[in-house]
Amino acid sequence: MLRTGKVLLIYTGGTIGMDINPKTGSLEPLDFHHLVARVPEFDTIATGIDVYQFTPPIDSSDMSPQMWEQIVKIINDGYEDYDGFVILHGTDTMAFTASALSFMLENLTKPVILTGSQLPIGQLRTDGKENLVTSIEIAAAHHEDGTPIVPEVCIYFNGSLLRGNRSTKINADGFNAFDSFNYPHLADAGINIVYHEEHILKPDYTKPMIPHYASDPNILVFTLFPGIQNNIVRNMLDIPEIKGIVMRSYGSGNAPQKPWLLNLLKEAADRGVDIINISQCAAGTVEMARYDTGYHLKNAGVISGYDGTVESAVAKLMYLHGNLKDSETIRYYLNQNLRGEITL
Repeated sequence: MLRTGKVLLIYTGGTIGMDINPKTGSLEPLDFHHLVARVPEFDTIATGIDVYQFTPPIDSSDMSPQMWEQIVKIINDGYEDYDGFVILHGTDTMAFTASALSFMLENLTKPVILTGSQLPIGQLRTDGKENLVTSIEIAAAHHEDGTPIVPEVCIYFNGSLLRGNRSTKINADGFNAFDSFNYPHLADAGINIVYHEEHILKPDYTKPMIPHYASDPNILVFTLFPGIQNNIVRNMLDIPEIKGIVMRSYGSGNAPQKPWLLNLLKEAADRGVDIINISQCAAGTVEMARYDTGYHLKNAGVISGYDGTVESAVAKLMYLHGNLKDSETIRYYLNQNLRGEITL
């Protein structure tokens, strides 16, 4: 068979590579070679494929910044040898990993496609085969001039190619597990793969890809709700190690007009804690000048998260605090669109 392109498949684990333990009846990870044995279509793919396997494969609930660092190293080590990279990953933390990799791989010029499945690849009705095969095709796809069609970190699932740092898991049971509410699909796969190139990032091919390995996990996510209590928020914000907070606010970025809440947020911001305002709504954007409640948050030092996701905001905070020390510089970059993660 004539091979076109070469892709590195990074198998971390997840449902796609699981099987039922005959003794317990629960799902457990398979070795990659057992996984491939259940995909006869693998031998007909017109793309050269090498494999890197996590040993042992992990459930994505156990994904960590250290493993993100490992994935970045794998990609960097093979960057010149492959046209693209496909990462098999569990769905529960896939959007976090996609967001983190988008920041850690600066000036990425090749596709990095994360995929997985809702049913193990050995089951009759699995969605894993199509997700895997199409992800490999997308990772190897290129223009006539040789440049890749999708040179960014993406999630491919159930016929949709999504920007990784715009994606969130929306369904625990259905095959349509992911969506990007505030950004259009990068491609849709039916009989043909239709790429929406006007939405795809255009990197500078004259510059090298720069890998970043450091991240600071001293980040907190908390959600506003009616009845939220002063002492609980105070204890949260007073944690000495905390570097950044993702605050899930109401609507277009609103919060209760309680003096104690605004004072606590301002005290934290004044001592260098970066607080990003992300809406609890799946779609829409934070506009802190729209209502008086949002305006007071802005005056307290809270930073708009615009139309970004919680996963992306967490990853961005971890990335910036892991690689920068100056508070003003970090806050500057938090207000910038670094990897297509927000719309300014």
